[in-house]
Amino acid sequence: MPGNLRLHTAMNWPFYIAEYLEETITDIAHQLEEFGEDFSADVRPADARFGEFQANGVLPYAKKNQTNPRALGAKLLEALLVADNLPAEDVEIEIAGPGFLNLRFTPSFYHQWLGHLTDRETLQKAACHAHVGKTIVVDFSSPNSAKQMHVGHIRSTVIGEAVSRLLEYQGAKTHRDNHIGDWGTQFGILIMAIRHFDAKLDANAPDAIEQLENLYRQGSMLSKEDPEKLEEARKELVKLQNRDPENLALWEEINAVSYAAFQSIYDRLGVRFDHVLGESFYRDKVEAICEDLEKLGIAEESEGALVVFHPEHPRFKKQPFIVRKSDGASNYATTDLATIEYRLQDWAANEMIYVTDGRQQDHFQQLFLTAEKWLDHHPDLPSPKLRHVWFGTILGEDGKAIKTRSGDPIKLKDLLDEAEQRALVIVEQKNPDLPEEERQHIARLVGLGAVKYADLSQNRTSDYTFSWEKMLSLEGNTAPYLLYAIVRIRSIFRKLELEPGQGEAEATPPETAEECTLARQLLLFPSALEQSTADLRPHFLCTYLYELAVTFSTFYNANKVMVDDESVRARRLLLCNRTLTLLETGLHILGIETLEKM
Repeated sequence: MPGNLRLHTAMNWPFYIAEYLEETITDIAHQLEEFGEDFSADVRPADARFGEFQANGVLPYAKKNQTNPRALGAKLLEALLVADNLPAEDVEIEIAGPGFLNLRFTPSFYHQWLGHLTDRETLQKAACHAHVGKTIVVDFSSPNSAKQMHVGHIRSTVIGEAVSRLLEYQGAKTHRDNHIGDWGTQFGILIMAIRHFDAKLDANAPDAIEQLENLYRQGSMLSKEDPEKLEEARKELVKLQNRDPENLALWEEINAVSYAAFQSIYDRLGVRFDHVLGESFYRDKVEAICEDLEKLGIAEESEGALVVFHPEHPRFKKQPFIVRKSDGASNYATTDLATIEYRLQDWAANEMIYVTDGRQQDHFQQLFLTAEKWLDHHPDLPSPKLRHVWFGTILGEDGKAIKTRSGDPIKLKDLLDEAEQRALVIVEQKNPDLPEEERQHIARLVGLGAVKYADLSQNRTSDYTFSWEKMLSLEGNTAPYLLYAIVRIRSIFRKLELEPGQGEAEATPPETAEECTLARQLLLFPSALEQSTADLRPHFLCTYLYELAVTFSTFYNANKVMVDDESVRARRLLLCNRTLTLLETGLHILGIETLEKM
């Protein structure tokens, strides 16, 4: 086993059951003469009709080796039924169809396995071993300085936060890096405009970022209308690049205003960063990268620019990756290569994850190809795993990228304000007697949670249509529905005057169909974690949480918790508490705060 915490059941089953079954069944098969070393059990969660898990590896292996899959599956089943590490009192195994192996766990096993996951702390100790020892950089959000964050930034920000939490929950050490766009030609225009209008910047002013945007807009208009102002902006940029003290001071003031505005958004969303290293941080490191690429023969001059070609790649044979423009300026490519070098040298990163929209796929594919060739010449630097976690577009009801009626991008601050306001209307309708402060608190968590969950519950590589009505609904796969499920469970404990986790000492294994179905769903939480982490798609966890909430509702409607029989009440309280633990844990991993009342 890869270091996972084993639970102290009869035979020490681990937390990651599917992984254990995969390794165990594969190892047993390798001991049989009918199976070669290339066989893999391919264990996955099964349709509920067939059990908890299904081993699917026999059929493709039989086809590859031109043997009878049913006979091969029967041979493997025979070996599994007498294996000490798959005891019959825990798991029932049967063959189905052309060699599929169905694995169904017993109610006794449900009881033992769930009995040890008493609270969120114990749960995380069990889960956190999967990525222990890995150092992973997650590069996300990355707005541009001197501009307000708009609706387009929500996906990178909430997906990046969820990905970071997923990895951290399973034991990875992460470096959350906000690679802000804080260097470039816009600063020449801004500095010119500040001097022209004698503007005073104040990062603490409530409308500071709006003032900055207006200055840039006015400066751009001046530059277009007056060639002298355009030349003045160019000179201000050159002075900044040459580290003129006054221009550097103005640049720092611009960034202070920008960072304050960004941070107010991050605080509302519950997003944090370990580093805010913008493009400016690497401005002294890019020239050495260009020189090295050229010296190693990886980069070459083409039409005055320094470029890298990838003739081995079908799409990039003739598409150059420009690392230095014809005017001698560096660009995103050069900065990104310098960033990779820094993260390897200073953070010893094993993996780097970039969370950006899908339009940047070509850039990152070329970046990763170039980095791989470059690092091959530097054995002193480790070769990291580089991943582009890309996402689709948020659409309006017209099927186009969501914008205001005037055609401008929707400001993220305005979107979050509206989410809270709409949620407040619902809260006031449902619970008008709640104190004002409590209504505001609930509206904030429900509104912001709804926006985040609406995004995370989509397959990230798909576009999705933004709908207030859908995301704030108390029905369906939404944050309000899940938050209400949590509140509902907490109310059960309040009515019994118990804290979650109390009253379950006399619990017995589940008996009713609904109890067993809920226990089965709880058992699949580790698989949802693994599936979400494998390709960094949080929507798998969202789907699991929604299905868990639905399963709980079915259980609760059919099985009274407040009954006189102590053992029945205890086992149902145990199921209530484990459901509460997993729902709250799952939403926390997604970056969504939960409530006790709603």
